[in-house]
Amino acid sequence: MSHQTIASLWEEHSREGWPRFSSPNEGQLMTLDTVIGGCAVFYLDGQTEIDSQRIAILQDCVADLDTLLDDLTEDSLGYFQRLRRLAAALVQLNQAT
Repeated sequence: MSHQTIASLWEEHSREGWPRFSSPNEGQLMTLDTVIGGCAVFYLDGQTEIDSQRIAILQDCVADLDTLLDDLTEDSLGYFQRLRRLAAALVQLNQAT
């Protein structure tokens, strides 16, 4: 995983607007989006690696998304699958360094 790959994933994700959907998990999904986006921006703003605390948070976010994705409809599924790919890429990037 490279800096450019993360930048491309983030750019693709941030171009999409928040999906219109109804879910009892919408608040949790919004929090996951905010946390993962914050970690992506932190890295893209010039960090050479992500600290272990953020990696642990990202790993938890991936696990949470893995649980929540099954309950989403097609209208919002792509948005959160893309968010999961971004989080997993950030974790993988750090494991490669």
